[in-house]
Amino acid sequence: MTLLLGALTIGLILSLLAMGVYVSFRIFDMPDITTDGSITLGAATAAILLVHGTNPFIATSIGAIAGAGAGVITGVLHTRFKINSLLAGILVMTALYSVNLHVMGRSNVPLMQAKTLTDYGDSLGQAVFRSESLILFGWEVGTAEFTVLLLSGVVAALAGLALYLFFRTHIGTAMRATGNNAQMIRALGANVERNIIFGLALSNGLVALSGALLAQYQGFADAQMGIGMVVWGLASVIIGEALVGSRSLGLTIAGAIMGSVLFRLLVAIALRWGLNPTDLKLITAAFVFAALVLPGLMKKINLQRSKAAA
Repeated sequence: MTLLLGALTIGLILSLLAMGVYVSFRIFDMPDITTDGSITLGAATAAILLVHGTNPFIATSIGAIAGAGAGVITGVLHTRFKINSLLAGILVMTALYSVNLHVMGRSNVPLMQAKTLTDYGDSLGQAVFRSESLILFGWEVGTAEFTVLLLSGVVAALAGLALYLFFRTHIGTAMRATGNNAQMIRALGANVERNIIFGLALSNGLVALSGALLAQYQGFADAQMGIGMVVWGLASVIIGEALVGSRSLGLTIAGAIMGSVLFRLLVAIALRWGLNPTDLKLITAAFVFAALVLPGLMKKINLQRSKAAA
């Protein structure tokens, strides 16, 4: 049960990453590789501030702002200097590896002695349930783990709701229109370049927020923790779209959250069945490949069946 709760919690934390990737990938049709660097930047910034005694809420917020800054740089390289969006993301992601090492001062920053948001969640659980454990579906689980899971769900739900409401505003609608047809929105007088920069800042801010929360939950920040995270985000978005069966705004945001949780559960099951941790990235790539290929394959099969029945 502990493995299940941990997988659900990490899945909900990484749903912020999935929503960030959704903004760049679905709203602007840009596979932003900056994700791999900005999630580590958020974790590194929050971790080093926590080690020096900064309030966890402030440290987490600054980590998210740092990630947004990375997104701004990617957007400027793409819009102002006319660098291909994929290459701009690769350039910033590569630079962020060194930046993250400078921020942390070393390759790994442990948070065992620092006060984190997870500690606040543990204290809240003790105060609410007044016990160190409780029975959940016949299983005994730790109060702290269950409370952190609930709080992660609340954060993911609030972030998803805020993102949905934002994209229903005038600015958010203009950003969505920029992704759909940049020439049309430019003809209407909107600043396309500004929309792209702001969108990438929003995307990487969510990604960095996910990294800051993940570091506090795991108890450390590591320079390597961002490797392959853009693939994780893409897989979550694609799996979520397959689950909800729609491309509408609200459902796809909800689908990204569900896709992240389901994807983490699949990884946890694979590890439970004896998967070598060194093969984790290989299995992740295989899951993404399946998520990309299976929907189209199922459509072809159903179409062939319909023709045969006709």
